[in-house]
Amino acid sequence: MTNIAICGANGKMGKTVYACVEERDDCQVIAGIDLYTKQYANFPIVETPDQLPVKPDVIIDFSNPASLDGLLDYCLSTGTPVVIAATGYSDEQIAKIRSAAEQIPVFFTFNMSLGINLLVSLAKKATAVLGDQFDIEIVEKHHNQKIDAPSGTAIMLANAINETLDNTRHYVYDRHSRRQKREKTEIGMHSIRGGTIVGEHEIIFAGHDEVITLSHSAASKTVFAEGSVNAALFITDKPAGLYDMQQLV
Repeated sequence: MTNIAICGANGKMGKTVYACVEERDDCQVIAGIDLYTKQYANFPIVETPDQLPVKPDVIIDFSNPASLDGLLDYCLSTGTPVVIAATGYSDEQIAKIRSAAEQIPVFFTFNMSLGINLLVSLAKKATAVLGDQFDIEIVEKHHNQKIDAPSGTAIMLANAINETLDNTRHYVYDRHSRRQKREKTEIGMHSIRGGTIVGEHEIIFAGHDEVITLSHSAASKTVFAEGSVNAALFITDKPAGLYDMQQLV
């Protein structure tokens, strides 16, 4: 039985993770971490990781970037594996995550969905085939409560495409102030926020007289929660290192 602590336990994703764990018999939630400590299940919720009553086998983090330093400090001092599933991290914070992975197992990805990670693979293959003959644009849609833009997943898709093209592309996030034709080396990034959209991502390859579109749509947050639980069980017995969905699948 794997003992899990949820960071961001009182958030929508934290509660969804708990619901997913409750349907399994190979793991259990033993504690939560959240500034809002109201208890809704049979495990305690504390404000900070260092207040955890017992050491978990792994921590799943669906909180926010402000919690990162305290979370990493606890995991490094106790040797606790961690699944970092929140988004909106700065380059400096991502560097801290990579540094921590030199000492403990860290599972870090911008999206926990198996389908999204398949989309990444398909995008790489399409890019390799189409080369520089097609313009590439990425459109992402999320609910009106999402703070960061573009989404971490959109950035992950763009980075995968750019790596396939030997990092020769640059990203353009805002066209209304650019009074010029589209440059060949651009990857356009477009964010839409509205309603309760869970998450939709579309990659458009626009060529001469033809357009190829790859897309993924999430109908609920459950797909991300289930992915994080699978990731947690995956890294509990792994050596120190940085892991993502490519190793899991």
